[in-house]
Amino acid sequence: MSRFGALLGLALIAAGPAGAEPLTVENIVALSGAGIGDEAVIAKVKASGTRFDLSADQMIALKQKGVSGAVIAAMLSSGPTAVASPDSPDPGVAHPTGAYLLMSDKMTRMNATVSNQSKTGGIIGYALTAGIASASVKASIQNETSRIQTPDKQPTFYFFFDEANADGRVSSTWTSGNGSAILSPSEFTLVRLMKKGGRREARVGSFNIGGAKAGVMDKDRIPFDFALVRPGVYKVTANSPLTPGEYGFLFSLQAGAGATGAAGARIFDFTVI
Repeated sequence: MSRFGALLGLALIAAGPAGAEPLTVENIVALSGAGIGDEAVIAKVKASGTRFDLSADQMIALKQKGVSGAVIAAMLSSGPTAVASPDSPDPGVAHPTGAYLLMSDKMTRMNATVSNQSKTGGIIGYALTAGIASASVKASIQNETSRIQTPDKQPTFYFFFDEANADGRVSSTWTSGNGSAILSPSEFTLVRLMKKGGRREARVGSFNIGGAKAGVMDKDRIPFDFALVRPGVYKVTANSPLTPGEYGFLFSLQAGAGATGAAGARIFDFTVI
């Protein structure tokens, strides 16, 4: 074997997906020398899925054999496509879009619950005062507790938005009521959910003689902070420890105040035990 072959043979690490034709360094040199053009050679490198690990000396040897810088760059970035791992604790690893709770050595995906029922509270006071006293509007979801439970009083969450998808796919997970895409955790409200009658409730609006208000009142909001980890991925934590109970990140599916907005609320719920 020639010194060139011995040197560059070490650069070939692994073949790509089944069914794809693996490439050798000698193949790359031969294709480049055939004059078929960099675009065709680069396309072949990408299609093969072969992963190359090139040292500085190996890159120089390739260049001396007539392989262009663009082809060498394609070799350095080639390899099997990373597979999304839903439970990996590493936010740098691809995950399906959604909200996740970090639990020790894995992430647990939080499936959103859509409120299919709205309720009113304080309606007697509203009636007795002829609408001067406010009545509250509540979004209600099933069950008194969440299937996602954590002993951590200040849990860490990761939100994976559509921007994190390398293929540009748009997920219905992050679509608001008016059809626009939700792009960051700033569009959510963290609230405590109250147990009542086998369900959990969150106050999401109020109304009185002066009109109606949509959204969670400031006094019911739990402050949280978030930081961008990489494009489309955010780390989210509450500003202070949470007491045991039921919680949820909430946003509205439907525009409007009152029962319409409450019935369309989407809640990523969890329990602090």
